[in-house]
Amino acid sequence: MERTSLVLGFFMIVVGIPVILGIGSDMFRRWLKHKEKMADALSAQTAEKAAQYAAHTERLEQRVRVLERIATDKGVELSDEIERLRDDRPVN
Repeated sequence: MERTSLVLGFFMIVVGIPVILGIGSDMFRRWLKHKEKMADALSAQTAEKAAQYAAHTERLEQRVRVLERIATDKGVELSDEIERLRDDRPVN
């Protein structure tokens, strides 16, 4: 009986632990690969949002420039300029 326990313990050490570690390391590698894919997807979304914000900021800056020009214009054609800008405004 004692010999059987010794053989079983030896078998668990020699075979069981390496098998468990092999399966565990494969699971860990898959988890890491999944995390890398998630990080890539998140960075792509972030870059896309940054580009959208930059484009929106550029449009707002253009509008502010036009408003500054209108506010500082001392000519008589101010109302004509405002109407002309309303007609040129892009439809979103």
